[in-house]
Amino acid sequence: MMLIHTHSTRDLYNDTATKWVREEPSSLSDFTARPAILALCEPIAGLRVLDLGCGEGYCSRELRRRGAREVLGIDLSDGMIAAAQTQESQDCLGIHYEVGCATDLSQIGDRQLDLVVAVFLFNYLTIEQTQQCMAEVARILHPGGRFIFSVPHPAFPYMRQAEYPFYFQVEGAGYFSQRDRQFPGRIWKRDGSWLDVQLVHKTLEDYFDALRVAGFNTMPILQELRVQSDHVELDETFFKPLVDYPLHLAMQVSR
Repeated sequence: MMLIHTHSTRDLYNDTATKWVREEPSSLSDFTARPAILALCEPIAGLRVLDLGCGEGYCSRELRRRGAREVLGIDLSDGMIAAAQTQESQDCLGIHYEVGCATDLSQIGDRQLDLVVAVFLFNYLTIEQTQQCMAEVARILHPGGRFIFSVPHPAFPYMRQAEYPFYFQVEGAGYFSQRDRQFPGRIWKRDGSWLDVQLVHKTLEDYFDALRVAGFNTMPILQELRVQSDHVELDETFFKPLVDYPLHLAMQVSR
């Protein structure tokens, strides 16, 4: 398969922002990951929430619709924030979006938020950046606040070839020796189109170390997300190639 060249995260999403805009599930992870992540977020009603790496606002809108009192969406990509603001102008949900960096949340005071959500953010950050981001999240959460995030399952890229409907191209790379290396990938939509994505590979140990260094001392709730039987019933051609693969990880940890 032809190599997909890597880009900076900002450039990648500025170039593809409009392809991500949707009001209903379309890409693979909209089915196999985001519903489970949003379920972990419950109860949401009345919470002050940060959607970190919000993209075009898909999860931000759902968090607000589920009763969050305040939702702030932050993303590195100007294009993604512009797309989110366009959706906000149409939906009028009262969500605030801004361009920002996940490793510097100085615009948010200490202990201000009830919930921080980061859906497929850390696969774009190095180990050092992940540690910096998690430290900022720990700072802005009030005692008892929750941090919920998802990442591609660290083992997944090493378990199958680079092919439809989801992959990261790690050809010949070792699980431990290639930590912090960036790999290109693709995830398909059910309509046959695809989205280019990236992975800065980190091990499970890297994620747990980053949480510990940031000051999260409670035992995380961990879910390995995968294709379920109802997905196959919905669209066998699309979902069946990934049956029994660990696709994503979702973690919830309390401050």
